[in-house]
This record gives sequence, C-alpha cells and structure tokens, in this order.
Amino acid sequence: MLQKVNFLPGFNKQVTPTGAEAQWTGGDMVRFRYGTPEKIGGWDQLGEDKLTGAARALHHFDDNAGIKYAAIGTNRILYVYSGGQYYDITPINNTIAGCDFSTDATTTVTITFPSPHGMSEDDIVFLDTVTAPPGSGYTDADFEDKKFMATSIPTATTITVTMASAASGTTTNVGSARAQTYYTVGPEQELGGYGFGTGQYSGTSSGPATTTLATTLADSALATTVVLANTAAFPTSGEIRIGTEDISFAANDTSTNTLSGGARAVNGTTRAAHTAGVTVTNISDYVAWGESSSDDVTLEPGLWVLDNYGTTLIALIYNGKCFEWDAAAANPTGTRATVISGAPTASRHVLVSPVDRHLIFLGTETTIGDSTTQDDMYIRFSDQESLSDYTPTATNTAGTQRLANGSKIMGSIRGRDAIYIWTDSAIFLMRFVGQPFTFSFEQVGTNCGLIGKNACMEVDGTAFWMSENGFFQYSGQLQSMPCLVEDYVFDDLNSTSRNLINCGLNNLFGEVNWFYCSNGSNVVDRVVTYNYLESVMLKKPIWYTGSLPRTSWEDSSIFDKPHACYYDNADDASYDVVGNTNGITIYYEQETGTDQVNAGGAVTAVTANVISGDFDITQKRAAQGQLLGAPDMRGDGEYIMKIRRFIPDFINQTGDTRITLMLRDYPNSTAASSSLGPFTITTSTDKVDTRARARAIALKIENTAASQDWKLGTFRLDIQPDGRR
Repeated sequence: MLQKVNFLPGFNKQVTPTGAEAQWTGGDMVRFRYGTPEKIGGWDQLGEDKLTGAARALHHFDDNAGIKYAAIGTNRILYVYSGGQYYDITPINNTIAGCDFSTDATTTVTITFPSPHGMSEDDIVFLDTVTAPPGSGYTDADFEDKKFMATSIPTATTITVTMASAASGTTTNVGSARAQTYYTVGPEQELGGYGFGTGQYSGTSSGPATTTLATTLADSALATTVVLANTAAFPTSGEIRIGTEDISFAANDTSTNTLSGGARAVNGTTRAAHTAGVTVTNISDYVAWGESSSDDVTLEPGLWVLDNYGTTLIALIYNGKCFEWDAAAANPTGTRATVISGAPTASRHVLVSPVDRHLIFLGTETTIGDSTTQDDMYIRFSDQESLSDYTPTATNTAGTQRLANGSKIMGSIRGRDAIYIWTDSAIFLMRFVGQPFTFSFEQVGTNCGLIGKNACMEVDGTAFWMSENGFFQYSGQLQSMPCLVEDYVFDDLNSTSRNLINCGLNNLFGEVNWFYCSNGSNVVDRVVTYNYLESVMLKKPIWYTGSLPRTSWEDSSIFDKPHACYYDNADDASYDVVGNTNGITIYYEQETGTDQVNAGGAVTAVTANVISGDFDITQKRAAQGQLLGAPDMRGDGEYIMKIRRFIPDFINQTGDTRITLMLRDYPNSTAASSSLGPFTITTSTDKVDTRARARAIALKIENTAASQDWKLGTFRLDIQPDGRR
C-alpha cells in the first residue's frame, strides 16, 4: 500500500535519529523553502584575483554617479572592488627612504632600514625607487612597485621577506629602496594567550615587574627608545606592555633607565601614543609550573569595521585608528585611505548614525589621541555632519557616554528606529533625541551579551544575535530563540575564536546565517542558519546547519545578489604580494548557478544532502485484536516493515539525484552498515523497486556531481507490515 512520507522542515539535532521521527536530522548545503528541503545555490568568483590575507569585513556602497563599490578589509590589506577590478587603498603608516638589501643563495632577502621601522611579523611593506642589489641576480623589476610580507623581524631596523625565486649570489647591504609600511591590522586567527601554567616547566617567578613611563612616547615607528622611572627589575631584553600596546626591547641600560633596540606594536598589537606616568609592565617573565600566568589573554584577530558616510568609506582597524576614503574624489581608486583628523585613535567599533549623521566610536578613548585611555565601555560621537569635531560644546551635538552593564562593548548595528549596542552581558538601544543630550541610551536586556563583534543582524525591525548562552532576538521585547540545533552548534563551536563569528543576511530566502569556527579549527568552516520567513509562515522555528565557510558576507542591495568571502589558509598565491601571504581570500557572488565557479571557469560541484530521522510503523487494531487498514508510519516500531518500492517526487530536478534507504532494527544499530542503495534517480525515473526490510528506516537524498540541482517533493513508499522480529 502506497503511503506519503512527510517530514517537518528544519533540522532537529537535539534528539537521536529514533527520537526525530518525521523530522530531518541533518545535512549539508541545503535550505528549506515552503516546507521542503532543496539544494542551495552556487557561487561564482568575482574578478580573477586572490586577495592577501583573511577577509574580516565586507561593505557595499555606491557614489553619486551610481558606481558600485565593495570594500574588503583583510587582516593585511584594505581593498575596494569595482568594475571587476581590485584596488589597494590601504593607508600608509610610515615612509622610510634609504633602505638596502642583503641576499644569500635562498629566497630570503633582508631589508635594512636606516631607522626603526616599527613593523611586526607578517606586516606588509611596499617598495619603490628601487636599485636592485648588484650581484644578487635580482633586477629592479623584482622589487619595484611590489608588496612584500615581513617574514621575520630580526631587529628594530631589519626585516626579512620571501622572494618568488632564490638569489644567485650573496650580497650585504647593497642596493637601495624606499619603503612604505602598512598599518598593522592583526593576525588571521584568534588565539588563546598565556594561560595556567604557561611557560617553562618548573623554575622561579617573582611576578611581573611594573614601573611608569618617565617621558611621553610618541605614536611613531621611530620612537622605539623607552625611558622608564626604573628598569632595575627588568631583564636585559624582552617585551613590555603600555596600555594595549606591546613593545620589544633588545637592551636595558639601568644607569639611564632606558630600554632600546626594539620594535613597536609587536604580538599583533596596535602602536599608540603614551603619556608620562602611565603604567609599564614587563611581560617577558615566565611563570613556574602550577602558577597562573601573568598574561591570561586572548590574542584578538586582525579585524576591520567598515561603514560609509555618504560617498566616504569609513574604515576602522579594530582597537586602532580610523580612516576615510572618498569615492567621489578625482581618481579615487588611485588614492589611499587616510587617517581621520581629530578622531579617536583606539576604538573597538565605529558606525554612522542614520538620518542625523554622527560618527560614533564605541569602546574608545576618554582622551582623544591617547590610546592608553581606551575604555572598552566608552562611547564618543562627533558633531552632526562632521568627521573631525568631537569636543562637546554648547553649540554642537558632540558628546560622550559610558555604558554601565558589562565589561566591554562587543558590537553595534543600525536598526530601523534605533542603534543596537551589545556589551558582553547586555543590550542597549541608542536613539537620536536632539539637543541638549543628542542621544538617549536604554538598556533593554541583560544576560544576553554578544558572543563576537560581528555575530548580530537586524531585519525589518527585529535584531537577531548569538550570545554565549544561546540565540536571541529583540523586536520591542527580548526573546530567547528556540533552536533545535543549539546544543550541536555550541558543542561544535571553537569558543576561543568568538570574534571570527560573522552574521550574514540572505534576504532572498529569509535566512540569517552565523558562520563560525568548528571545535579544533581556527578557520571559519561551519554555518548555522535561522530561516525567519519559513518560521513565520509555518509558525515554528526553522534551523539548519552546514559547512559553508564564509569569513564575511554582505546581502544583496547595492549588488543584485549576496556577496561573500572565503579564506584559504593553505594557499599563499595572492595576486599582489610577493612570496608568502599566510593565506588568501576569494570573493564570491552567491546564489548563482548550481556549482562553485573559480577563476578561469574552474567548476567544482556543490554537493548537498539531507538525512531524515528514523520512521517505523504500527498496525492499527480493532478492539477484538484484528488488523485494520493501512499501517501507521508514526508508529513505535512494533512491526518490522517491508518496502517493496518507492516513488520519487521532486519539485525541481536537474541532472541525477541519489536516494539511500538506511535500515536499522534497533536505535544503537549502525545504519550505514545496512543501507540499501544508493539509487540513482533521473528526471525520468518513475519508481524504484527495493527489497528493504527493517524495523526503522531513514532517508538520505543527495547529489554528487556538477550541474545537479534538486528540490524535494513528497515521496511515496509501498509499505506493508512484516513480522515482529
């Protein structure tokens, strides 16, 4: 007897396959639309190039002439994409002429600067006005107008870079070049810092030595000599921390209390100015076994925050400076971003308020220009229609506010009628009210802080976000979101890499996606999706998971379809940096075609699958005990069931699809060892004859090759009860 097989939409990973009767338990590269699963759309590479580093921010905007731009901030370089081309608009930190080269018979070249360079390992340097080192085998063209990544930092005045080919001879301090150093953004990963028992096994530790800064230390790569009140307790070489900046030193002159021969902004930190009298901590010391470390921190990744002020791109280095780039300027793609004059120099977040047009810095300095005063809960906003005026007066709307609930501001987004601000423990609404207060601040929730900087999204007046303890939404009232994949996601999540979580809206299908690093991975490789349209239509929460790795996402609006970035940490062949790059980013247009298409038309199949929970049968009985009618597929497995055939049904099918029946007699049995199939289903397949016999059966639907697409309809099974064993 033929019976329809219907499953509830979305995944249920909170129970076993046996408990998930009439539900889907998992899959990959699928979504639910109108209640049934379907394969997601493909993606196509935009441009032919691979970008340097891991993309951590993506922002779309256009100019007054309608020219479309995509700003892409990697942990190395700030790009804009327009007209199928990429342009490097990264601001220049320092320009130092008179550099020379040293080579040996390897790909390593040492560049010597006439003064301290202030670079950190993996920073980018641009070389021009080059005279190649004679006798090395290299020509001017090997260095001229080219970018290199600093492979190592031997001293405060030298770096090493990796060439595409080895030198043919050995040279020492010959040739010449001008070096333009890029600002340090930060590492491509978020890693745990020193923790319990870190360092040398056994030994002694007197704890970190501290003192104060004797003189002002300028925000300059040349300012590497540090004068302290007392250096007697400091080692002969090592590292110090002032505020949020780490500084290395190679010499300690205790007679003058001077540390020298080091480099600024090491360990991925951001260089800043420091005033006399601030605390200086020696972070070179180790701790003994069994003692807690003096530096229990998480090294935050290199991130950007991007927004636009009219045609001007606003670009903030996370916990660093803020820059502007005007798309309406003459030859904009031939210019670089520059520091916003008068703006704070160390902030966690920035955005432009809608309508009233204030530039708002969050987690920023209490004293502008002094990064040591950065307060993670402090907010500062400009005068209306100004990027440079932040001093409150009686005649302007500039101002400040410190939030009270939490230890740090995690993130912020614009909403339909307010700005949402999350700390690590609460959510606030920020609204423009005009003078004299300019903005009002209202706490609307607690114990619901944001898990990572980009883990939030607003859709049609409702904010969605991921917290440390679940998913939440706010649309006038704080609500915890029921989620049937919640335990799976949080068990799967690499909690150290919280700031790599990014939330992306796919409004074409009503999806809010959270992309995250799975447990054991420092690279984004998983996604969890909430379908708000399906949830409203079916009046139940619809969630599903997958393996779509995207480090940033921007919905369709400026561009016709969503765009997203993929980071490959195993590929060093970027288009614009010579030698090693520690990974590349590929920029994709999503929801196009059925496959993944890369540069040159290289096609890779997008393989999708969905797996049901187990279903079984119970035979209905009359009061006298005789069997009645058809077997009930929502049964309790009282009877073994026999399936003689099934009739496939696809609303849409392109190419072949595979069906597997996974048979199981007991919940702890391994279904994979007793599967039946896979059966290849073509567009002309009417039925499939089977000899399936089991107490419980699960259904798997998948495609395995390129140019295949499918959307499930309603399957029918020819099923009858068999014996009880």
